Amino acid sequence: MFTTRPDTLMGVTYVVLAPEHPLVERIVARGGPESAAVAEYAKAVASKSDLDRTVAKQKSGVATGVSVAHPLTGEEVPLWVADYVLAGYGSGAVMAVPAHDERDHAFAEAFGLPIKTVVAPAGGGDAELPLTEKGVCVNSGAAFDGLDTDACGAAIVGALQEKGRGAPKVSYKLRDWVFSRQRYWGEPIPVVFPVAVAEAGGDPRKGDAHTIDYDSPQHVPEEELPVALPPLEDFEPGDDPQGCLARCLDWRFFQKDGQWWARETNTMPQWAGSCWYYLRFADPANTAEGWSAQAERDWLPVDLYVGGAEHAVLHLLYARFWHKVLHDIGAVTSAEPFQKLVHQGMILGEDGEKMSKSRGNVINPDEIVEQYGADAMRLYEMFMGPLEAVKPWQTAQISGVVRFERRVYELARRASDDVEAGEDTTRLLHQTIKKVTNDVEALGFNTAISQMMILSTHLQALDGAVPAAAVRDLALLLSPMAPHLAEECWQMLGGTASLAYEAWPEYDEALCVETTVTMGVQVNGKVRAQIEIAKDADEEAARALALAEPKVQKFLEGKEVKKFVYVPGRIVNLVAK
Repeated sequence: MFTTRPDTLMGVTYVVLAPEHPLVERIVARGGPESAAVAEYAKAVASKSDLDRTVAKQKSGVATGVSVAHPLTGEEVPLWVADYVLAGYGSGAVMAVPAHDERDHAFAEAFGLPIKTVVAPAGGGDAELPLTEKGVCVNSGAAFDGLDTDACGAAIVGALQEKGRGAPKVSYKLRDWVFSRQRYWGEPIPVVFPVAVAEAGGDPRKGDAHTIDYDSPQHVPEEELPVALPPLEDFEPGDDPQGCLARCLDWRFFQKDGQWWARETNTMPQWAGSCWYYLRFADPANTAEGWSAQAERDWLPVDLYVGGAEHAVLHLLYARFWHKVLHDIGAVTSAEPFQKLVHQGMILGEDGEKMSKSRGNVINPDEIVEQYGADAMRLYEMFMGPLEAVKPWQTAQISGVVRFERRVYELARRASDDVEAGEDTTRLLHQTIKKVTNDVEALGFNTAISQMMILSTHLQALDGAVPAAAVRDLALLLSPMAPHLAEECWQMLGGTASLAYEAWPEYDEALCVETTVTMGVQVNGKVRAQIEIAKDADEEAARALALAEPKVQKFLEGKEVKKFVYVPGRIVNLVAK
């Protein structure tokens, strides 16, 4: 049996076997009323993948009719078979503590199994189950009650060791990396093998009898690198298990100093290139080496890497492997490849589901650009919510940023160098420059746009002409997010060259005060999330930020917002039915 939380051992109420566990066959073989059900369940699970079993929302399982003894108390505990336990994780046999494990808790509730609390919050009070955080041991006997999680775990492991019924063990999920591919597309692996030709003067390229000594691999000399792929018309693997390159005899076999050699016909996976491409970016024109030491020192490590969460387990993990090896051999000076990593959130379909052709919920960017313009699409995507949040696309809400674009354009038309900014305008302008500057640096584009909306609304409300200096700064702040509109406004304001060459606006700290507040967002009177919003944000901005919060969306599923209550700086409440 395996557990990562020995401190919860006294809370075990049942034990689960993976359907593939060897004991399951013995349970089936013993006969009895439950054996047939166990056999049928194990057979049904065999067709499921580990992923399907891991993400399944509805728990399934079957009782074996067998009990096992608790290793410390001797109490009988029922044994179950369930597909949420995987044979490749731990020992394939898991003690179930439903009070302190989410999957065990869901299974226990589904099958009416006991739930015993043995960990209480460290700060006291009651906690909603399952409580998976560390805390203080309770209901576990005088020897363990009152100990914190770590101390209790150590004490229980010690008690198991004394009885000869358990011991600590380190378990790794990492597996060997299969690096070879039996295909044409990929970097050739620079390894050759000696070839023994049966007859003197024989030529393996002509099909003469030969033997390849795969137990004596040799590196290709550095001066012969890189190994180039041969021209090929047929990329199908064919019948040869080594792939299509094995058919390229003139490329595969060559003679050097009277010795025949055979090239490795496997190629490297796509990771071989993507693992170090950031290093090549630092010195792309270098024909003598992958990168120069000077370029590596000048440009690396990467300050910020923005990538999808799906990269975390594959590309980014492998890139770090690669970089660590390069660091160990002195090829790079930085111990880590990336200083900071940000995962951008996924844009869902309007139905809140992942976009896919089968669901029919894919949004075509070309259609959005054609109808609203590229700037509007860019602004809306950034205004939807935090960069890292998962957000549903809502085409109807693009109208909000379109109104903002029109407002900025109209301000450029009304701008005059003869008008000076008043005190309120000047203060708000400097606050806006500071906030947008800081937000862009922190990738908080949604709040940066919200602040620019506030400034544009303020300028629009001014009577007559508006100060051109303020509109110029607004155009500069807007340019990274809506470059086409910003360039047009810049020219209307008298600019003769692209604003891309203009300096970023500066702000006076003395004119800046805190302009945002953190507010709770209520759904039907109950706080469900928090948003950071400008103190004087209008109702449109508050509504957009509130609806973009994933926790709010969860409580609005299947409901219609009947009323939106917003008191600046005090309350945001959505009434939904």
